[in-house]
Amino acid sequence: MKLALRNQNPDTRIRKLLNIALITVLSFVSVASPIQAFSKRSETCPSDVETLMTRMLKDLPGYSNRVAQRSRIGDRSVEIYNYILVAGNPEFEPLPLSNLQYEPELPDETKQVFFTTLERQYTPTEAILLQNYYWLFLTPTSEGWRLVLLFSQLADLEQGDLPLPPQNAMNGAIGQGIKLWLKDCRAGVLKQ
Repeated sequence: MKLALRNQNPDTRIRKLLNIALITVLSFVSVASPIQAFSKRSETCPSDVETLMTRMLKDLPGYSNRVAQRSRIGDRSVEIYNYILVAGNPEFEPLPLSNLQYEPELPDETKQVFFTTLERQYTPTEAILLQNYYWLFLTPTSEGWRLVLLFSQLADLEQGDLPLPPQNAMNGAIGQGIKLWLKDCRAGVLKQ
């Protein structure tokens, strides 16, 4: 290529270099245009928490089950498996927390949502249905919704047992599933 360009006059050389540059630019544009078209078609995350939770709870079992499956790949010693069958029944009436904190410096935009999951737990001998309760704290940011806290209260196994205390569920399958779903929602890659 160098030899062919050196032996030609300067105008022909410049024209060929411009053609090569144009072909290079067009190839980058043709690769970038499907990505741009996809991002234009995708929706942004809903700004109201009710719509957000309706969409999230529909997808949450799939997200959380994938998180649980990936965590079990490295540890085959566990003989009890939980699968989230359905998540739903969101309630948006927050518990009053103002008397439990110092005077806030910034306005509190955190939203509280309560929801339940129906899970099936497989042991070596049987399958058990569990209903678990979650208390979710979300906050809106300039990029979209973020998970702040997640508490769970697991279902009692026997009728009449004392309720179990709430536990931090941020790093469990449900908490990680919520984080992944919110990340996908902010990226605009969720299907309607």
